[in-house]
Amino acid sequence: LKASFHMKDLGPLRYFLVLEVSMHSKGLFLHQHKYVEDLISLAGLRSTTPVDTPLEINVKYHRDEGDLLTDALLYRQLVGSLNYLTITRPDISFAVQQVSQFMHTPRHHHLAVVRRIIRYLKGTSMRGLFFPNDSPTTLVGYSDADWAGCADTRRSVTGYCMSLRPALISWKSKKQSHVSNSSTESEYRAMSIACSEIIWLRGLLAELGFPQTDATPLYADNTSAIQIATNSVFHECTKHIEVDCHSIREALDNHVISLPHVTSQLQLADIFTKVVPRPRHQFLVHKLMLLDQPHQFEGGC
Repeated sequence: LKASFHMKDLGPLRYFLVLEVSMHSKGLFLHQHKYVEDLISLAGLRSTTPVDTPLEINVKYHRDEGDLLTDALLYRQLVGSLNYLTITRPDISFAVQQVSQFMHTPRHHHLAVVRRIIRYLKGTSMRGLFFPNDSPTTLVGYSDADWAGCADTRRSVTGYCMSLRPALISWKSKKQSHVSNSSTESEYRAMSIACSEIIWLRGLLAELGFPQTDATPLYADNTSAIQIATNSVFHECTKHIEVDCHSIREALDNHVISLPHVTSQLQLADIFTKVVPRPRHQFLVHKLMLLDQPHQFEGGC
């Protein structure tokens, strides 16, 4: 490139589009500490006390709850910034998905929820994604759903995460587009969405020189949904589910994915579908390789 363009070597990558990159002997660390600090100042929360979780447990958020904000500009700025922050902070993905629903007509209560998320970030501003040097290139996925999780529409929430175990590379927390008639249906929809992501990631990894020779395991904790995907005889139980969801069966038949069962305690996608208590939140954060720089590198990962 230097032969055709005027270029300047700036040395190892340290900062790019507010992503901060730290190289360590054990791997690469991505975080957005400066971005978080700017967000705290924008919200006027510099002197507040941090909290341990992004959202309060056992609290449902409603579209028409409380008084409308006179000026919604700050709310939209904060939520927009939080969305960008999820690039390196999957631990706030579910919380940001929740407050993003109220962008059109935000209320005072919704702004209080956004401020709580930022207070959580204040106590974890150095947290980011760690990619170990010795991480394998085998793709692994987890999918989960919270049935009828939306208090206003009763739609379920899909959550999934993909990793080159243990390095997290893809995740999602999103409300489903249809109301599910059962928890099994909502879990099956989540598995189908996660399956599509796996197919895309397998293609990307193959282009990068890391083809996946074996079926990618997609871990799920709903045995009924797994049985529906693996047993085509269950047509009477599944005829109300859209045909496109059944693409997961094709992926199974082609050995693109496998569907091992995982216990609810070890379901890593749990953090993308619901609010969990502080001990479980911390457990899942650790499992997703979200670390606080720099002290957590000392003891290994």
